[in-house]
Amino acid sequence: MVKANCLCNRFRPSTKSSNSTLKTAETLVEVLKLQNPEDFQVHLLNNLLLLTKKQKNDAEFVLSDLMKYLSNERYCEHSALIYGLAMAYIVLKQTPKARNQLKRIAKNNWKYSEGDYLEKAWLLLADIHIQSNKFDNANELLKRILRYNRSCSKAYEYSGYIMEKEQCYRDAAYNYEQAWHFCNQSNPTIGYKLAFNYMKAKRWPEAIDICQKIQSRYPDYPKIKKDILDKCVVMLKC
Repeated sequence: MVKANCLCNRFRPSTKSSNSTLKTAETLVEVLKLQNPEDFQVHLLNNLLLLTKKQKNDAEFVLSDLMKYLSNERYCEHSALIYGLAMAYIVLKQTPKARNQLKRIAKNNWKYSEGDYLEKAWLLLADIHIQSNKFDNANELLKRILRYNRSCSKAYEYSGYIMEKEQCYRDAAYNYEQAWHFCNQSNPTIGYKLAFNYMKAKRWPEAIDICQKIQSRYPDYPKIKKDILDKCVVMLKC
């Protein structure tokens, strides 16, 4: 099963490029703090950057810092605040508390001004439901996300995962196709899942094509030759 390590992989710098991006983001937030020290969005961004480090002390600070906004009518139901609180709980490994926060905005009406954070919150809640095998609840959220953002790669990826778990490999392949397309074929993990479900759906030529694309772009990507490519080649020869 694709659990927290793969599904909940937001805010986890793992390469020199992402570390450089993080440092740039920290610099920009510091500039914004000097310009607008009391701005809620800037304050939130600073807290979310702290959470990228996934340190318990930082998460506890963020949680304490954001809690004070819950008594403010202007922000208490703001999707950005709820998302920040939920992420802090995730870092602290308190998933039920994260879920309870996110459920408060699970049925919120779409607001353009909050769209980005609302999408992130719904994705995170869908992730939690998936890990609890509550696929119907997750699907409801994913359909709502795609209603407002037809290019959300992560929503398609989660939908593909659910279909795969239910052994609906053709439907899974369709969703992974969309995820692969909307991530600009830049995520080899999604490509692997797409190739795997093509194989399970007996679409061996398509699976081979995806494997070759991944191998050409990511030559060190593990297992795809043994797990998928070689098997599909054998099936075509039968």
